[in-house]
Formats: sequence, C-alpha cells, structure tokens
Amino acid sequence: MLISNAYAQAAAGAAQDPMSNLTGMLPMVFMFVVLYFMMIRPQMKRSKEHKALLEGLQKNDEVMTQAGIVGKVTQVGDNYVHVEVAPNTQLTFQKQAIAAVLPKGTLKSI
Repeated sequence: MLISNAYAQAAAGAAQDPMSNLTGMLPMVFMFVVLYFMMIRPQMKRSKEHKALLEGLQKNDEVMTQAGIVGKVTQVGDNYVHVEVAPNTQLTFQKQAIAAVLPKGTLKSI
C-alpha cells in the first residue's frame, strides 16, 4: 500500500552513440586537469625549491625553522642541522624542519 511496485523496463538494445560515452567522461577529464594545475603542480614546484634550499644549506647561514625559531647554522650533517639560537645555546633540528634561509645580517644579536 505505501510502497509502489517496481517493474523491470525492457532492454534498450545496443544502439548507443559512441560520442555520448566521450561527453560523459569529459567533465571528469576536465576536473583532473584543473586538479593537476591547481594542486599537484604547485606542490611539486614547492617541494623541488625546498629540496634545493636544503642542499644549499651552509655553515653561518641564518635560518628559520617551521616552528618559527631563528638562528645561525653552526654545523650541517646529512640529516641534522645544529642551529645556534643564543650565545652558547645550540639546538639540533632535522634538515626538513628548516623552512627558510634568511638574508645575511637579519640576526644581529647572535
């Protein structure tokens, strides 16, 4: 009474237009292209720039970490960097934690 009966429909033959399949896929292809240019490509570019920044890291560079701590690099290893944040105070960071290299002379108190 409250639920209506569901009847099967007759099969529609195999006379489908091949262009309808292509036009059905077009929005999905368009969304992938937009996603690539808006998200994937810029992220790859940022990743490449960050890798180049870490490879060019040298002693006496003034850096800022991802946590916002600033200091001068005293020692660079393969995976770790020692940063002097105050006189006679050194912190050890993973290289990936370095967010930016600051211009020379930014830190005058260290």
